[in-house]
Amino acid sequence: MAIRELTSCRVGYGYDAHPLVAGRLLLIGGVRIEHELGLQGHSDADVLAHAVADAVLGAAALGDLGGRFPASDPRWKDADSLRMLAECAGAVREVGWELANVDAVVVAQRPRMGPYVEAMRENLARALFVPVVAVSVKIKSPEGLGFEGEERGMSARAIALLER
Repeated sequence: MAIRELTSCRVGYGYDAHPLVAGRLLLIGGVRIEHELGLQGHSDADVLAHAVADAVLGAAALGDLGGRFPASDPRWKDADSLRMLAECAGAVREVGWELANVDAVVVAQRPRMGPYVEAMRENLARALFVPVVAVSVKIKSPEGLGFEGEERGMSARAIALLER
């Protein structure tokens, strides 16, 4: 019997990081945030959506975002990460799992993103096919430490709980 058949709930963890560069839009959780720098990546580089997607896929043992949307494939150049997240959520539902909740953290020195959290939650909830109360987003300052604190990049972490 497969482990998917033995358990009634599963937990997954996701992480993503991208460097900050000039000439790119800054999109976090599908929200455009005014800033002099944006995140570099093959897709739109939305670290929050990417971390959540990896958490959801991981909980269902369905691989990771890079395996589904490889940077080597030109179809995913500047792709909408919320659309990619929705496809991942759909794949998880196809194998019999429902998302119970997601808890995510974005780590960035600047810009301050507190005012955008509710819009991020709404965007993620829509892409995940869940009510907004099932999605938590927090913004944390690294207090000047690490690549995030030096404003060379941003990262995000997420945990997802799936239920049968």
